[in-house]
Amino acid sequence: MATIIEKTGKTVEEAIQAALTELGAVEKDVEVEVLENPSKGFFGFGAKPARVQVKLKEITQPVTQAEPQPISKFEVQVEETPEDKNIPEVTEKIDDEKISASETETEVAEEKFSDFDKNAVVDVAKNFLLEVCAAMKIDVTVTAKESDAGIVLDLAGKNMGVLIGKHGQTLDALQYLTNLAANTHDAPEKIRFILDIENYRERRAETLEKLAKSVAERVIRLRQDVKLEPMSRHERKIIHTALQDNDKIETHSAGEDPYRYIVVSPKKRGR
Repeated sequence: MATIIEKTGKTVEEAIQAALTELGAVEKDVEVEVLENPSKGFFGFGAKPARVQVKLKEITQPVTQAEPQPISKFEVQVEETPEDKNIPEVTEKIDDEKISASETETEVAEEKFSDFDKNAVVDVAKNFLLEVCAAMKIDVTVTAKESDAGIVLDLAGKNMGVLIGKHGQTLDALQYLTNLAANTHDAPEKIRFILDIENYRERRAETLEKLAKSVAERVIRLRQDVKLEPMSRHERKIIHTALQDNDKIETHSAGEDPYRYIVVSPKKRGR
């Protein structure tokens, strides 16, 4: 495993977390150097990801010797044998206080898990969105509903286009921040929140599926690769899925986030 790696992300924190995941470490075990701060660009143009260098600290384990147990904690019985040898039979007293403390810690942990309130986490997410929109002077209402993919938070109001952004980039960023705000590190469960505005996600998926079929026809006709514009992971998945059953073309992703894109290529003919 590398002890020094570089990672990129939409934010410095995201880049650091990606490095920690790859190293299998926590923040206290590494040294972080921010090589480049993220740049939002102008309305999505010229955006640059954050870039960090993370170095794994050398951890030295001090050599310690076990301290001998005080003799007062033991009852020793000595029995003489015919060979005049002393065979000690040692019986350690049970520390009831330690056992009681251990049981208490277990009970607290179990209680913490049982007290997990999903509705409370959803309320945190909704309040976060309301506060952000209020700061932007946008009046919205937020409704939540469950789906197979997670909790869908639907935003409704006037001038919602500013919250969607170009190809949903603003909506995706707001969705990322909402998940960070609502899911605390010590929560026993993580809830995935999906933000939607006036069924934008569904309409965008339909647009991408039509785009995929159109590009596939062009690739088959011209026998040339076609590179699509950068997309989020979710949108790339829609393209891959739409074309996976087409035996005349193949798709793969290239580049690095947030500029990762899909290449659609004609399948090589067998000899």
